[in-house]
Amino acid sequence: MSLESTASSAVAAPTRAFPRFGVKATRRATVLALFAWMFAVYDYILFGTMLPEISKTFGWTEATASLVSTLVSVSTAIVAFAVGPITDRIGRRRGMMLTVAGTAVASAASAATPGIGYLVGVRAFGGLGLSEQAVNATYLNEVYAVTEDEAIRKRRGLVYSLVQGGWPLGVLLASAFVAIFLPLVGWRGCFLIAVFPAVAIVLLRRGLKETPQFELELELRKLRKEGKAAEADSLAAEYGVAKQESGGFAAIFRGKALRNTVVLGLAWIVNWFGIQVFSVLGTTVLTEGKGVSFTGSLVMLIVINAVGYVGYVFHGWFGDRIGRRNAIGIGWMISGVVFALTLTVAHGTFAVVALYSIGMFFLIGPYAALLFYMGECYETRCRATGVAFLNALSQPGAIVAGIIVTSMLAAGHSWNQAALIVGALGIVVSGVLMFAARTAETLKG
Repeated sequence: MSLESTASSAVAAPTRAFPRFGVKATRRATVLALFAWMFAVYDYILFGTMLPEISKTFGWTEATASLVSTLVSVSTAIVAFAVGPITDRIGRRRGMMLTVAGTAVASAASAATPGIGYLVGVRAFGGLGLSEQAVNATYLNEVYAVTEDEAIRKRRGLVYSLVQGGWPLGVLLASAFVAIFLPLVGWRGCFLIAVFPAVAIVLLRRGLKETPQFELELELRKLRKEGKAAEADSLAAEYGVAKQESGGFAAIFRGKALRNTVVLGLAWIVNWFGIQVFSVLGTTVLTEGKGVSFTGSLVMLIVINAVGYVGYVFHGWFGDRIGRRNAIGIGWMISGVVFALTLTVAHGTFAVVALYSIGMFFLIGPYAALLFYMGECYETRCRATGVAFLNALSQPGAIVAGIIVTSMLAAGHSWNQAALIVGALGIVVSGVLMFAARTAETLKG
């Protein structure tokens, strides 16, 4: 249930219900969301996965490659921060088409990279692809609240976990495609491969329906623009939507939304230290930190992210049982400890793969609960803005992590030391921070 249904004690019980979303339309939207996120991740992760190969092409040192990764995070963040307000303005359906189109552009443009400046600039379009999960969470949160599919309504957290699981599937896909096609088409060709499925998804998404919650929001905006504020307030009350004069960024920093905006924002930033180190730069950690060959690191990442997908499903289910906030915090604390053990005591292929897989299980799996939980934190008029804003804070996290890692490497520290201090410790801190957030139940009260 979203905030608007119980947003304020001053709002009378709703006398009208939102139109129901059909079973077929719900499932089609869910499947397309999964594939769109999977290929957005393929493009996003491909950059990190291919960074060692790109570095060889241009003769970059380890410190230079880390700097490039940090600069790419900056350009990505600039675009990602804009996606939420745009989606709250143009609608969820059009927002989803925009994000997956950005994936296609980022992949195609990256294939033509001549040097650092160009690469940093074109990777900014990756910010649209990275925001795919935020727009998905916004759209599906609203769809699942009004769907006629009772099986999904009762298990929305679990079902959404299957969609959010596009992250490990995308990483797995990127690793597999690189292992197969890198010798045949080079790293530029691997980027080009991502263009075609993204374009296909854009075309398929044209047939999706807009959510009834956003359609009501458009009607309310129209009435207020025509000077019919009282009529707009009356219509909102009929649906149990709280009276609110404005949305956007201001709305996510006031009332019941404020605390979670701040807490979840900090958690995103610090947790992304771990994502940047162990997922985006996973090949580098394995090759430089654990002495694994590049080809061997790709094979390991395929196994690791297959296990990671199970982590999404588990945390979606776990969040439905003990509360999404609790599932997230517990998972991240376990992950940080396991990655620390991976870096300090694991020796040999089996030990590294086993511990790295468990760490990834508890690192990325909680995002299945996190994205859906974030959608429960905001009202319709600012839901996409809030979710996308928090999602975009991953990039400041990546930037800060990149600066620290680059500085440590330049000072002579090893990748193992950098990953332990920045990645493992950051994940534990993010898990602790989660317990300062308000639960979905208190947000409704």
